[in-house]
Amino acid sequence: MTGTEGHESGTGAATYDHGGGVRSIRVPIPDNPLGHTLVHLLDTDDGPVLVDTGWDDPASWDTLVRGLAECGTSVEEVTGVLVTHHHPDHHGLCGKVREASGAWIAMHEADAAIVRRTRETRAERWYTYMSAKLLAAGAPEEHVAPLRRPPNRPLPGFSPAIPDREIVPGELLPLAGRRLRAIWTPGHTPGHVCLHLEETHPQDLPGHGRLFSGDHLLPEITPHIGLYEDPDDATVTDPLGDYLDSLERVARLTPSEILPAHQYAFTDAPARVQALLDHHDQRLSALHALLTTPLTPWLLAERMEWNRPWAEIPHGSRNIAVSEAEAHVRRLVKLGRVEAVPGSDPVTYVAVAV
Repeated sequence: MTGTEGHESGTGAATYDHGGGVRSIRVPIPDNPLGHTLVHLLDTDDGPVLVDTGWDDPASWDTLVRGLAECGTSVEEVTGVLVTHHHPDHHGLCGKVREASGAWIAMHEADAAIVRRTRETRAERWYTYMSAKLLAAGAPEEHVAPLRRPPNRPLPGFSPAIPDREIVPGELLPLAGRRLRAIWTPGHTPGHVCLHLEETHPQDLPGHGRLFSGDHLLPEITPHIGLYEDPDDATVTDPLGDYLDSLERVARLTPSEILPAHQYAFTDAPARVQALLDHHDQRLSALHALLTTPLTPWLLAERMEWNRPWAEIPHGSRNIAVSEAEAHVRRLVKLGRVEAVPGSDPVTYVAVAV
């Protein structure tokens, strides 16, 4: 990391001072290999503002509260929360922060629409939709069967806090004493935003300010690109195409330093962007080669390279994998390299001969 040394206290809270009125707090994500979300604290003339909040869990909340105290403030003094995207490890504690402080919550409208839809949709409706999507993707009945018997308990992320402000792409956010501009970076979610702090780096690193990158740009991890669609909307989206375009938009900013929501701060955004572009180009080529034989998205996901063998991937993660496979197939279809096989049910895709 760059900046001054952070510390791990005996209370378990981990904070880090990046200089220039920017600090981060490592808020744990329960039972998740990512380990933690980096919640960033931004000083303003009107009081502290958070970038994301962390997972809605008692231990995560306690860590956030202790971390704010270590940074010389408190949750009651927080005046606002900027949410990079709607995922529960970023948005989860927003409601509790607002209850404790009266802080506003801001989010891009595309993700705010997902939040509202999530709150309005009964869990049974969601399970029915997921079952239909998976069957259409070629999932076997034994995989879909558990979704027909949803658990009789509250589901995490099904009662997210509704934001009361909109993050408008391209605009400077109304933060007294700071220049923070919203950059719309769809792909990981439809309304994902990065936040560009257009101020001189406190250590005078070359480049243009600092970028709160959420999950869009991480130093070692390739973000998941899946499908976030309205069950009542038949629009065919292209999230991978959106993500690749968004990557190039961020590279053109040439920030001095990237402050992501996971792992650690890093520099040289253009190099990391190029590595991610190369990764997806190679993956699309590999999938195109697999599709010389017609395959459903499920069968394609079984054959794709993951961080472990398919047999070891748990049920929920397989749903995510199939969603990612379908996102890549849609990109190949849009590029004219793959097409659906007419009359196939479930639908199969095959490479277009050139």
